[in-house]
This record gives sequence, C-alpha cells and structure tokens, in this order.
Amino acid sequence: MQVVVFGKQFKERDLPYIQALFDALHGAGITTYIYTPYLQDLQDKVRFRGPHGAFDGYRDFSVHRIDCVIVLGGDGTMLHAVTVVRDSGVPMLGINLGRLGFLASIEKHLIEEAVQKLALGHFVITERAMLYLESVPALFGDIPFALNDCTLLKRDTSSMITIHTFLNGDYLNSYWADGIVISTPTGSTAYSLSCGGPIVLPNSGNFVITPVAPHNLNLRPIVLSDKSVISFEIEGRADNFICTLDSRFELITAQHQLAVRRNDFTVKLVQLQDSSFLQTLREKLTWGADLRN
Repeated sequence: MQVVVFGKQFKERDLPYIQALFDALHGAGITTYIYTPYLQDLQDKVRFRGPHGAFDGYRDFSVHRIDCVIVLGGDGTMLHAVTVVRDSGVPMLGINLGRLGFLASIEKHLIEEAVQKLALGHFVITERAMLYLESVPALFGDIPFALNDCTLLKRDTSSMITIHTFLNGDYLNSYWADGIVISTPTGSTAYSLSCGGPIVLPNSGNFVITPVAPHNLNLRPIVLSDKSVISFEIEGRADNFICTLDSRFELITAQHQLAVRRNDFTVKLVQLQDSSFLQTLREKLTWGADLRN
C-alpha cells in the first residue's frame, strides 16, 4: 500500500501525534509520500524510521499509484486537500488535529488503530457530492468546485445586498441579506448550519440554500435537488462582493454571471469499520448525552 500524508500547517503541539502516525505507517510496512510543502515543515522535527518520498501535487497521482491520502488537520485541511486530489479518485482519510472535525473524523488518540485498519483493508469507501461554479468571467482557475459550499456575501461593513435567485431558469426568490450559502449535504454541517440551515445526510442528492442574516424574517433555508441549476444576479451599494468556494474567495461585481450545479466528479472518503456519519454526528453535537449534571 502507498499513501500520501497531507498537511497544511505544522504546530508544535501536534508533534507527538504526527510522530505516532509515521511510526505506525512504518510498522505497517506502508510506503509513504509526504506533500512537499508539509515535508519541508516536518524536516528536523519528525524521526522518519524508513524511506519516504515527496509528493508535489495533483499531477503526481499519474506518476505514483497512491491508495489513500491521509490528511492531518481539521476540516479546513480536508477542504484544501480536495483541491489537490481533484478527480484522481484517490480516497482521503482525515485525522482530526483541529476542533470539531466532521470530515477529519478520526480522533488523534486513534491514529495507530486507524493505520492498522487501513493496512488490513478494514474500511469502506464513501462518496461525497460536490458543487461546481459556472461563472462569466471565469473564477477560481482550474478548481471551480467545492465540497462544502459556495457563498455570495457582502464585503466588510457594507450594507446588505440583494441576491436574485433562479432555479433552472425560473425565478425563485430575492434575498435581502448579508449573503447566502449554497451547500452540499457535506457542507450542511458547516457554515450553513451556523446560519440556521438543516443537517442533510450524505448522498441525499440535495443542495441547501441558507440566507445569512436576512432582512426578511420569513425567509427560511430551502432544500433543493442537486440536479438543479441555481443561478444568481447580485446588486448592492458596494462596487464588489465576495464569492467563496469552501475556504477560497474571489471578489465579484454585479456584472458577473454565476450559476451553481452538481460537480461532475465526487470526493471519496475512507470510513473505517465501526464508524459512521451518524456516530460522528452524535459525538460532535453531543446528541443523546445528558449534560445537565
């Protein structure tokens, strides 16, 4: 088995867990490559007990036969890894060194157990739908897709904006708000949830539109089929606005033509045996736990 270890930022407090991962990979006889920017951060900090190689990015998937990308960090790091994995079809396993961790669901004290299960094949692959942003002029280069969400937002302290929204060409609504969030089921537990949106289970085949601080109190989140094409016209007093895909952003103007649809490829995640999305949901949101005492 060959894996890539992906990380975005090294923190000294995480060193024991990072070391435990490389020790476990070496003990399991797994060939290891490390994302080059992360490898530079780890030099002289981690004791590598065996040979390891550098992995420069997306194009290297055509050079090496990679079985899994192990992501060290939080959900933000997982989203960054998606821009590297792209349509390679290589599944990702997230080890949570951050806070909440819906995507990076393996807790750091379970690293050795997770590597053992990975090496033994005790896991299943789940697929997560993504969204694709069509824009004129073009935005976000060659990665105009997102696993969590696309947002259209006002800038800084400017006044609220109006987002005229259309569903398959038919007028849906005009949102007077600080912005809107268009999320996938995966993204329903992220920004959309904090704005009052519903939790949608993976593979439900939906998009969720959630307003951000709407001026009209009768506005509510709406769940749509992900076979829909959602298009937008934006207006406001400011000259430009913010468009985001996951943690990436670009400035847009009222002249931009924007539409969101389902992406042509999915992201694959490694789900270890004895774990599930529902279990992660219960643990992260403390459902079913009596916190009164």
